[in-house]
Amino acid sequence: MRAVRLSVVTAAATAAALTAVTGCAEKSDSKAADDAITVVAKDDACEVSKKEFPAGHVKLAVENRGSKITEVYVLFPDDRIVTERENIGPGTKATITAEVKAGDYAIACKPGMKGDGIRQEVKATGGKAAAKRSPEMDGAVAAYRQYVQAQADGTLPKVKVFTDAVRAGDVEAAKKAYAESRIGWERTEPVAESFGDIDPKVDVREDGLEDGQDPAKDWTGWHRLEKALWQDKKIGDHEKQLAGLLDKDLADWQKRVGKAEITPTSMANGAKELLDEVATGKVTGEEERYSHTDLVDFKANVEGAQKSFELLKPVASKNDPKLVAELDEQFAALNALLDKYRTDKASYVFTSYDKVGKAERKELSDGVNALAEPLSKLAAAVVK
Repeated sequence: MRAVRLSVVTAAATAAALTAVTGCAEKSDSKAADDAITVVAKDDACEVSKKEFPAGHVKLAVENRGSKITEVYVLFPDDRIVTERENIGPGTKATITAEVKAGDYAIACKPGMKGDGIRQEVKATGGKAAAKRSPEMDGAVAAYRQYVQAQADGTLPKVKVFTDAVRAGDVEAAKKAYAESRIGWERTEPVAESFGDIDPKVDVREDGLEDGQDPAKDWTGWHRLEKALWQDKKIGDHEKQLAGLLDKDLADWQKRVGKAEITPTSMANGAKELLDEVATGKVTGEEERYSHTDLVDFKANVEGAQKSFELLKPVASKNDPKLVAELDEQFAALNALLDKYRTDKASYVFTSYDKVGKAERKELSDGVNALAEPLSKLAAAVVK
């Protein structure tokens, strides 16, 4: 989920995790090509080296010179997301490769990962086509679009089991259905986030609310209900209303998925975003802080990232076989590590994350970092 404000303790842990996740990759990022658009993110500025550039495969060389973790987005005029990179720690760099069609856009930096960001208007010039694609690339996009739609379609009935239990006031039944109702969303979260307005409605945590928002009135979605079930241990009329709103918002997501802007580079960048989600939310235990079902989300994020990789593998294998071999190895290693905590091999039943000790969490974090570093190179490999 996007735009989460962190506690002081968690921020320190997250910054350390992000350094590990991005650090190795960023050494090569600093050697970005001369034709890259340089984006310098500061606490009070977003400096962009080029306000006009040719449409096609565009590379952003991002450097965070601020004191806060930041995000960088390329946005359509209606705020839909072309591409993004979240969780860029202070003093670190990142390279983002995106496929951009001719038109007007904004590049936004979000210091502290909240608000509308500091924006610079930019223009991509040229013909209508953003970049030439091979039949293999078109096939990967089509298959991924089908996958995302299937995940959305399959989520709604699972959510209804959860929300029906909430409406019935059955705390235990709702708890049992909660984690499974989130799997399809977690597998495809970057696509859901690309619409901009849905994620804050259904997947925001209390500390992810914007300044001025009232948790009693403005906090909606899964995590608001999670708190009611596990911390408050009760379901009131307000929670029953929120269950209906969750159904409505997710039905909106399911209808809009088919219109999402999907490109080979957005698939690759989305896979990296899913690993960042794991590093900053699941490994820390922040995501499911009441239910402790973090490992379910963790597994779903990894599966979503692996799906993108597998679909892009035919292209990436031709361009960078060494990278593909490393990704195969690291995905296998991380999945094997996660399976140690799977209490039912035939279903999504994992150890409660509050039962996972510091040493084991460190092992999981190291596994994520080992995969995230080569995964950050996938987009560039796809467009070589």
